[in-house]
Amino acid sequence: MNRLPPLAALVFFTAAVLSPARTLVHAGLLIDGVSATPKKAMTVVVDGDRITAVQPGYTAAEPGDTIIDLTSATVMPGWIDTHVHLDYVQSATTYSERFTMNPGDYALRAAFNARKTLLAGFTTVRNLGDTENSTIALRNAIAAGWVVGPRIYTAGKTIATTGGHADWTNGASRKLMGDPGPLDSVINGPDEARKAVRQHYKEGVDLIKITATGGVLDLSVNGQNAQFTPEELRALVETAHEYGLKVAAHAHGTEGMKRAVEAGVDSIEHGTFMTDEVVALMKQHGTYYVPTLSAGRWVMDKARVPGFLPAIVVPKALMIGPIMQGTFQRAYQAGVKIAFGTDQGVAAHGDNALEFVYMVEAGMPPMQAIQCATLEAAKLIGVEKNLGTVEAGKFADLTAVPGDVLADIKLVSQVSFVMKGGVVYRP
Repeated sequence: MNRLPPLAALVFFTAAVLSPARTLVHAGLLIDGVSATPKKAMTVVVDGDRITAVQPGYTAAEPGDTIIDLTSATVMPGWIDTHVHLDYVQSATTYSERFTMNPGDYALRAAFNARKTLLAGFTTVRNLGDTENSTIALRNAIAAGWVVGPRIYTAGKTIATTGGHADWTNGASRKLMGDPGPLDSVINGPDEARKAVRQHYKEGVDLIKITATGGVLDLSVNGQNAQFTPEELRALVETAHEYGLKVAAHAHGTEGMKRAVEAGVDSIEHGTFMTDEVVALMKQHGTYYVPTLSAGRWVMDKARVPGFLPAIVVPKALMIGPIMQGTFQRAYQAGVKIAFGTDQGVAAHGDNALEFVYMVEAGMPPMQAIQCATLEAAKLIGVEKNLGTVEAGKFADLTAVPGDVLADIKLVSQVSFVMKGGVVYRP
């Protein structure tokens, strides 16, 4: 018989005795992101940053284990918001900030808002547009443990056309306007479109964001016009996909939305004037719809406050805001794929969960709204192997609220527990 040498035997014995302790999360009600109905009295077993088991009943602790008692709560996968702007806060002074704030200011504000977002139950976000790549730096800082915040998948700066929704020189004097190009995320023509995508890849983005139509809050008259040619869109999408990057398209107007879907974008953000033709195209191409109802409500409300928004913005806000809820109802009823997204930065960071309430008010059942912010959001980002459900092998990202959230969706604003990667941030 082979015998272990004394030292090897000691190491083996020590490892067996000092096996890592587990965390046992006792859930009164568990929404796992997969099942159509919640499960009662379940235990989620966490070891390190991963879930190792999901078991019926309340598993008894072994020596060294930690029990987290959420027996009076609803436990869910950590929520995912697929449309935020962490370094942005819309206010009455927003339009002068570009002349007073520096890159470091934007990065620090993004970090402040990231912490608020995590504590509100959102363990992962997709940041769709920032200033000076602030959220690329923030993503890396969070991953390194320097800053507290959700996992970030960021597009860096949004790509626009000259005078387009994300051309940051809109409204400036000619002396300050200049002629921004692909290195500034402003393109004209397919070649510049390809160069801008490749530059973004070089800078380390996780995806590409484009403004396929006009928008509400920029200093231009039209919030609906198509802003890329079909050739430019094809160049953007083809290049992004060649580099392994998905493409999110801001779009309010019908024609720009149609062009973007036909070009193969992965998601339509806002989708305000979505027609039956666009719905059919989105279903045909498998394009996701990210509704951002929170932003629609916010701009409509603020447009009624004298002086809060520039005069050129007010008519757009009053027109587009009220339409978004109806668009959501039609898209949901037609079977378009929907992922949760708020456009926070327009509305207040930390209030992301109000989007659930608006979705339910528009006719979506609470369970499906939660799945939009878990499994469906993870699929849109492309991280469903690691996030979006409570299953063995997934990252231990959990959000809990007191009581039964399916009986009262407004409980989403009372988050009582947040775990990200096995670390408890809101006990």
